[in-house]
Amino acid sequence: MCQLTAVVLVHGLYHCPEHFAVVAERLRAAGVEVVLPELHRRSLLADTAAVQAAVDALECPPLVVGHSYGGSVITGVRGAGHLVYLAAFVLDVGESAAGLGGASAKLRGAIRPGPDGATSLDPDQAAGVLYGDCPEPLARWAIGLLRVQAPGCGRGTPEHHAWKHVPSTYVVCANDQAIDPGLQRMMAGRCTSVREWPTGHSPFVGRAELVVELVHELLSPGTPRMSRGVGQTPRASSAKPN
Repeated sequence: MCQLTAVVLVHGLYHCPEHFAVVAERLRAAGVEVVLPELHRRSLLADTAAVQAAVDALECPPLVVGHSYGGSVITGVRGAGHLVYLAAFVLDVGESAAGLGGASAKLRGAIRPGPDGATSLDPDQAAGVLYGDCPEPLARWAIGLLRVQAPGCGRGTPEHHAWKHVPSTYVVCANDQAIDPGLQRMMAGRCTSVREWPTGHSPFVGRAELVVELVHELLSPGTPRMSRGVGQTPRASSAKPN
């Protein structure tokens, strides 16, 4: 029987796989197989297909971690063994990240329009919104990796809703300046278990050890996969399978 032995780390809007570099390095040093798919495929469905290909290439169902918009992506993926939503979007039928109003006023204020509807983040404002609790050298490094974002991805709706069929863990980032923690807690109620960390939007940059410890815990064969977190709101029983 296959066990969770690999992790797929899925970045969010404006980000890239390199943002998970510290987490990936520490996990690989401990013998964990790590896959870092590249998004920026110009649509949610194309981004989802890229992650699906990474999952399908693995021998056993992996642990799949999605950050922010990456949650929209992993929601549509089939074949995961466990889903982790890191300050991420857990979308239901017909929902999109943009439709849920996830971006804070600070994040919206940092967005700069570009040609053909593409956008980028103002580096000075992005520092506080995405990496305000990170040491300055790490924040500067992370800002240097940010990319131009094609239009429309945040308005995409998944064709499949994996959290209805696969064990899942939601991590609420309580000091998030990009996505309202209240919205995160609402979406967390759709997941199997919930954690809450006193971090900003990007703990994989400033608090990599938290992400690494969580991955190790969930990859452990002795970890109960279906236990609910204390105080979690159960999934709505009216949700339709998809």
